Amino acid sequence: MNRFHARRASFGTAAAGFVSQPEPRTIGRVARGRQFCAGNFLVAGHMVVAPDTLIWDLDIPDRAFEEELHGFTWLDDLAAAGDARARVRAQNWTVEWIRRFGGGTGPGWTPERTGQRLIRWINHAIFLLNAQDRSGSEAYYRSLGHQTVFLSRRWQTAPPGVPRFEALTGLIYSGLALIGMEGHVGAAVAALARECDVRIDADGGIPSRNPEELLEVFTLLNWASAALAEAGRIPPRPLLAAIERSAPTLRALRHSDGGLARFHGGGRGLDGRLDHALASSGVRAPATEGLAMGFTRLSAGRTSLIIDAAPPPTGAGHSNAHASTLAFEMTSGRRPVIVSCGSGAPFGADWARAGRATASHSVLEIEGYSSSRFSSRRRIGGAMKDVLADVPRDVRIRQNADTGGTGILAGHDGYVATHGLTHVRTVDLSLNGRGLAGDDTLATVSDVDGRTFDKVLDRVQLKGIAIHVRFHLHPDVDAEIDLGGAAVSLALKSGEIWIFRHDGVARMTLEPGVFLEKGRLRPRATKQIVLSARAMDYSTRIRWTLAKAQETPAHIRDLERDDSEMMQD
Repeated sequence: MNRFHARRASFGTAAAGFVSQPEPRTIGRVARGRQFCAGNFLVAGHMVVAPDTLIWDLDIPDRAFEEELHGFTWLDDLAAAGDARARVRAQNWTVEWIRRFGGGTGPGWTPERTGQRLIRWINHAIFLLNAQDRSGSEAYYRSLGHQTVFLSRRWQTAPPGVPRFEALTGLIYSGLALIGMEGHVGAAVAALARECDVRIDADGGIPSRNPEELLEVFTLLNWASAALAEAGRIPPRPLLAAIERSAPTLRALRHSDGGLARFHGGGRGLDGRLDHALASSGVRAPATEGLAMGFTRLSAGRTSLIIDAAPPPTGAGHSNAHASTLAFEMTSGRRPVIVSCGSGAPFGADWARAGRATASHSVLEIEGYSSSRFSSRRRIGGAMKDVLADVPRDVRIRQNADTGGTGILAGHDGYVATHGLTHVRTVDLSLNGRGLAGDDTLATVSDVDGRTFDKVLDRVQLKGIAIHVRFHLHPDVDAEIDLGGAAVSLALKSGEIWIFRHDGVARMTLEPGVFLEKGRLRPRATKQIVLSARAMDYSTRIRWTLAKAQETPAHIRDLERDDSEMMQD
């Protein structure tokens, strides 16, 4: 049906031109634009090296690669590079897309991809039209009109969430910017207002609990609001209210280095994009106190922690949800220290499944089990994906604050059904941010739980239940066993030294780990601190601390720069 409507739209009226000169709002990366010009196409986790090859003639490694090409997000990077070579490539590749696919063929004719494409084409109109010949300009305006008509007929079929917000924002953008397309704006604005009321809850969160997705939605709403205001139209109240609700939530999900917490399939976001979006919104409200989209934030001095304190989302619409309940990430200044492994989706199905497991997060796990379990495989978006269904039903959190610092006491019942054990975690951050203390307890809380635990012990012949508390380290952290095996020293690129210790109940090891990062060809090697023990009694408690070494000064000028703006192996 998408292709049918795309072909029908191709008989429609072309856009007569722009109402006013478009203002670029999308942000690209200069280094990535230069790599595209050199014929190095790093897209959707795949690197295709093909110098002097038209982008539409590349050997396509998978569907995600092809869809990203047709969404034209790479146009942001070429525009960021901004030189003549980048401009020529952008113009040639756009004209060739119109010639090959403009009539309604190819995988780019979905509402979400069309919305992405329209936003980029309009944002970078001057870049695409500069020194363009007449035939190329006419084809450009004709295609803009056709895509707008298509989007007006098909936006309803976009999946709820980011795809539908992309489709509606693209329709508003084109309707406001193009002469002759004004008639599509009213219905699109009304639809976007309804989506804001339905998809963004009263606390400024979204159902997927994916921080990066919330940033994408927030950015799209900012663009739509700004476009309406610049056209002399008053943005609808539901749109402005959604922006006002979401900004404090995003501030609560922001680490001290400016990146987002990496949970439920989300990454840290493009450098600077979160700060830019918050500044553009004009919302000055502080970070949400208490829970923000199911997460809680602790912050003191230069240190920030973000803790997942709610069950993961369930159902077919949340195939990226992670079993990360009570996991945390920690950042010191500009440097991530404790992390989650991240989403393995760009690296294939096996990595995608592994990245969602509890063992890929900085939290306690029972060996061989996650706190949430996969229940079934369903076909979602043309691919078979695992869906979480057996998730913690009772997740509780109490926040503590006193003159000595701030902290939380939280627990979940994700292991009650399988082992009769409730996981309770306490985390306390000192007032100056130099020390972190925590403990993880597995305990039975009822007679029924005790009997379940006894049965599990009988099955393992009273050898105890193997448990591990994992602390995944960022790849830039240099970790070494210290003090004769009693501690682990963590050296950051900033010059800070942190020392990890534990109470001796568990056995501490420093083991290999992985860091799954969008934009890389392969997972990055890193390390993880693992505290291993066996639960033999109705209560097993493991205590640990992480503190700055005494010789580390309170304030450090962190001038060390990353090796490259581009992520590469």
